[in-house]
Amino acid sequence: MAPIKVTENNLEQRHQSRMARISKAINAIAFKKQQVTKEFQKGDEVEVASQEYGFIGSYYTATIVSNSLDASHYKVEYKTLLTDDESAPLEDVVTAAEVRPVPPDQHEIMSGNNFRLYDMVDVFANDGWWFGFISGKIGQDYYVYFPTTGDNIAYPSHVLRFHQEWSNGKWIFLRRSFDLH
Repeated sequence: MAPIKVTENNLEQRHQSRMARISKAINAIAFKKQQVTKEFQKGDEVEVASQEYGFIGSYYTATIVSNSLDASHYKVEYKTLLTDDESAPLEDVVTAAEVRPVPPDQHEIMSGNNFRLYDMVDVFANDGWWFGFISGKIGQDYYVYFPTTGDNIAYPSHVLRFHQEWSNGKWIFLRRSFDLH
């Protein structure tokens, strides 16, 4: 059997194929409802997954203000989102399926800028954490592709964290797309 010649075209095709596969996996995660496995109490710090078009795949830090009578909703006060007149933190009623605990701190993991191509990450931008994956690196900046919006934007490492999913009452660390299988 003749050896396969690796060309730039072959590498680009493999890169595009992998990006498409990871994008599909991220979209499946971003568009699903959060598993309701924890009841939150007044004062708990949480992340709220936006289900609004154009914001799917983003998470915003908030504090539980109160539970609803039917236990399927929470009133939250956002840490970074403000009212329209920007005079106070935004309060909103969200479904329990949009709420998850705040992921554990990744300070120890993130020392040394150890992000690699195709790592699943969250980027802190526009007042929240946005779910995407590393699509390239130029200099000190990492390019992150966001499948839910189609954007590919460069960021410094200090605004990145590895993506984690809340599942069955515990955090699942998703560093690479193969962690999904």
